[in-house]
Amino acid sequence: MFTGTNWALILDEMTVLFCPCVFMQTAAHDCPQPCACPADSPLCPLGTSLVLDGCGCCKVCARQLGEPCSLLEPCDHHKALYCDYTVLSDTETGICMAQEGQTCDLGGATFRSGESFQPSCKHHCVCMNGEIGCVPMCASDVRLPSPDCPYPHRIQIPGKCCEEWVCEQTSQDHNYQSVVASQETPSDNCIVQTTEWSKCSATCGMAISSRITNDNQRCQLERQTRICIVRPCNSQQEKEIKKGKKCTRTPKAQEGIRFELSGCLSTRLYKPKFCGVCTDNRCCTPHTTITTEVEFFCPEGDVFTKKMMFIKTCSCHHDCPQDNDIFLVSYMRRMVGDYESSM
Repeated sequence: MFTGTNWALILDEMTVLFCPCVFMQTAAHDCPQPCACPADSPLCPLGTSLVLDGCGCCKVCARQLGEPCSLLEPCDHHKALYCDYTVLSDTETGICMAQEGQTCDLGGATFRSGESFQPSCKHHCVCMNGEIGCVPMCASDVRLPSPDCPYPHRIQIPGKCCEEWVCEQTSQDHNYQSVVASQETPSDNCIVQTTEWSKCSATCGMAISSRITNDNQRCQLERQTRICIVRPCNSQQEKEIKKGKKCTRTPKAQEGIRFELSGCLSTRLYKPKFCGVCTDNRCCTPHTTITTEVEFFCPEGDVFTKKMMFIKTCSCHHDCPQDNDIFLVSYMRRMVGDYESSM
């Protein structure tokens, strides 16, 4: 928790409300005084948020869509769920309901906003107001050769969903080379390799970009991610195009805003640049960017930092992605000049 921070002022300045504006009947029982919480926070299932209870005392696993809820068992506000006490006759217990939002369609199935589902054993997804977000259930780690495993590779094991790493047997010559190599520090002979940042996973709103690098002490490949916003959704940027022009290339926020991520807000105000739009079927994408750390605070009192892309310039072109192709890795428009910055 920060000291000297005017939380009331920060909450008044929120650009995205993450608490449902619904008047609800609160639970009748009082909060325990003083707070009595377990020493360790509970381990929540994948996709379930760890939140403070309604008394502001203990961290609990948030209740999900359609589950019973109460003052001490709140709903997952990160998924825009709220506790509706009008459904059940027991006034101390409600049902987690979703705010009105667009449904999601996937493979012929329709999901309500706030609903979690698994389209396959390898992914866990949630519908958020017409948008589907998924996290992998299988590890995406990259394993380099090592003295004890010179030839690692993945195999599919019958009866298991995710592939697993195995090591092939090697000859004595290979084993001898591995023993010699193990006497050296990996970073001593490391040839740093880093891929370009991938494009944002969405053309508007908060999204994710990633890259692969071995720039670490062990010289092992790892995936780094950063959050990114190409442009706000529903921003009507066409109105900003000047007379006689066909594009607004890199508009800048006129007022300071706080970024919102899973119900948490950035501690600082920013005036970021975004990519604009064109009226001649061209699309505008990031061209030069920087990557910096952004600090977020959550209603539960947690504070964390995330790498975030900040746009310096955008380019407008005809090499545009088609609808719903954010998972096509073949579409890549190279960005130049991306570097780390403390801002």
